[in-house]
Amino acid sequence: MSTAQNHTDGPEISQEVPFWHDPGKRAIVFQALILCLVFAAGYYIFANTQANLRRQAISTGFGFLGREAGFGIGEALIPYSAANSYAHALLVGLLNTLNVAFIGILLTLLLGVVIGIARLSSNWLVSKLATGYIEVLQNIPVLLQLFFWYSLFNDLLPSPRQSFSPLPGVFFSNRGFYFPVPVGHCAFGWAAAAFGGAALVCFLLRRWARKRQDQTGQIFPFWPVSAVLLVGFPLLAWSLAGAPTAMSIPHLTGFNFQGGFSLSPEFGALLIGLVLYTSAFVAEIVRAGIQAISIGQSEAAMSLGLKSNLVLSLIILPQAMRIIIPPLTSQMLNLTKNSSLAVAIGYPDFVSVANTTINQTGQAIEGVLIIMVVYLILSLLTSAFMNWYNKNKALVER
Repeated sequence: MSTAQNHTDGPEISQEVPFWHDPGKRAIVFQALILCLVFAAGYYIFANTQANLRRQAISTGFGFLGREAGFGIGEALIPYSAANSYAHALLVGLLNTLNVAFIGILLTLLLGVVIGIARLSSNWLVSKLATGYIEVLQNIPVLLQLFFWYSLFNDLLPSPRQSFSPLPGVFFSNRGFYFPVPVGHCAFGWAAAAFGGAALVCFLLRRWARKRQDQTGQIFPFWPVSAVLLVGFPLLAWSLAGAPTAMSIPHLTGFNFQGGFSLSPEFGALLIGLVLYTSAFVAEIVRAGIQAISIGQSEAAMSLGLKSNLVLSLIILPQAMRIIIPPLTSQMLNLTKNSSLAVAIGYPDFVSVANTTINQTGQAIEGVLIIMVVYLILSLLTSAFMNWYNKNKALVER
């Protein structure tokens, strides 16, 4: 018995498996080989490009950004002249792109939500009009829509001398849209700061009102109070700072208008085209998100005596937002990237200014690389914000 036991308890002989029979080791080797191939291909492309540039005596690098641009830009949110550098010109183009994208996203969200809700309306006419809006604008390429609106503004609107004036001081012409604006005064800066403070108060008030409603069931009149704060605070600051009333009114001087505030036809065509096209997709996203919520939610809310507008705002939309936000992020990114089509109608966005810079300097690789990096950063920032918002709206596991 002991001899047999000693025999079975002896040392085991371990056999090492070759790495080509081990799936884990094989995977590491294959990944290393692929990584080496990628680096080799990248090095070959880089070396070949450098050799071709040297052969054609084309300089490389980003030193051209400090040189004088030498070209004008029709629209600029910051002071700019042809004597400024290429870097300054690119900054002007970037601000123009951000201006269109920011305003476009706000208008797209507003219009898309309205059309999406109207698509589900029990009113036959409203529902069919919303459906027609979505079907028509979704299936026409956005570039064609930009051409349409740009041609419409240029062909239908008269010259500045025969401009259309629906209101005193407001003029529509093929050179742009002109509106009266207040003359610059520190009171308006204080009013803007007061509006920002009122917006912060409204945000905190909204959180408190929701918490109070969850605890007591009492509904706080948030919207009337918010309207009073958002209007009253700026008016109070404006009054205390002197209440200036001087206005800069557009007037015809020579062949164009001077004074006031102006919007170019290019900006108007780009903004309208992007908003109408993207809002059609946003409307379908909103419609799908609302329909994804069980009909029992609406029936239960109505059985408690809630009105239809409260059912939509308090029950349906908060739940639908968890479904709407991910595809909505894609549409925001699409609007920002589609703004690069502005070059087709002459609006000086970032791509348009970068193309002019490339044509004058010959720095094609650097210019295209700058365009790619800028749009990549804009997309990543938009995605990061929407992911943060989506995380806040997500269900919390208990």
